[in-house]
Amino acid sequence: MKQRFYFDTSVFGGLFDIEFEQETFLLFEKVKSGQIICVYSDLTESELTNAPEKIRMFFENLTAEQKEKVKVTPEALKLAETYIDEKVVGETSFDDCVHIATATIHKVDLLLSWNFKHIVNVYRIRGYNSVNLKLGYATLNIHSPKEITGYENKY
Repeated sequence: MKQRFYFDTSVFGGLFDIEFEQETFLLFEKVKSGQIICVYSDLTESELTNAPEKIRMFFENLTAEQKEKVKVTPEALKLAETYIDEKVVGETSFDDCVHIATATIHKVDLLLSWNFKHIVNVYRIRGYNSVNLKLGYATLNIHSPKEITGYENKY
């Protein structure tokens, strides 16, 4: 069975960022080979409209078999608000919370992000999962693409 990984918007941008391009390229090779399904939301799609054309074009060129669109639901918005209310992150990180809540609601295998401040951060992950458990949701595995590809920079 293919694994369903939620990609936040930063993952797509990572393809064209010198710091993250190698790991992100390897991640998308796993998508193209059918090992991983790239789950994204309508929020991701909306955020990508403001991205540079090369990022938008890369996203648009993924085939229907390689990606799965999920909706940001009222339930996800309420969960995202709870992360803010519980002070996991501040109000300015609401969209980050929506990504996490959407991934939680849609029961993906894990969420991938290059956002180390508000998402891929051990203290934030504990906070998100504490709220999830308190409200009866499963915990969410959150990682950077580097952890998935096993790429180690040898420089």
